[in-house]
Amino acid sequence: MAGAPSADGRFDVLAEACPTRQVVFRLGEKWTLLVLYALDRGPHRFGELQRNVEGISQRMLTQTVRNLERDGLVRRSVVPTVPSQVTYSLSPLGASLSAAISTIRTWAYGHMDEIASARINYESAE
Repeated sequence: MAGAPSADGRFDVLAEACPTRQVVFRLGEKWTLLVLYALDRGPHRFGELQRNVEGISQRMLTQTVRNLERDGLVRRSVVPTVPSQVTYSLSPLGASLSAAISTIRTWAYGHMDEIASARINYESAE
C-alpha cells in the first residue's frame, strides 16, 4: 500500500492499481468541477450549460457530460418533443458532491489574492 488507505482498508488512492484513482482523475479534469457546479444550480439543456460554463467548447462539453453520465454523476433526460429536448441534471450520486464542490469554490474565492501573489513571486524569481 502507498500510504493513504480508506477507513475499511479497501482503497488507497495513492496506489497505482486503486480504482478510486479513476474517480479522482475524472474530478480533476479541466471542465468537470465547473460543469458539476453549473448542474448543481439546476437542470440545464446543452446550450444553456455551454453558455453558463464560459469558454468550454461544444466538443469538450459533450465529452465531459458523457464521461460524467458514464460515471453515474449526471443524468441525461430526453423529453419526447419535436424537436426532442435533452436535459442534463445531477444524479443523486452527483448531488452528493455538492458540498465538496462548494467547499472548493469557496476556498478558491477566499484565497485568490494569495494565489495571485504567489504566482507573481514565482514568476519574478525565474
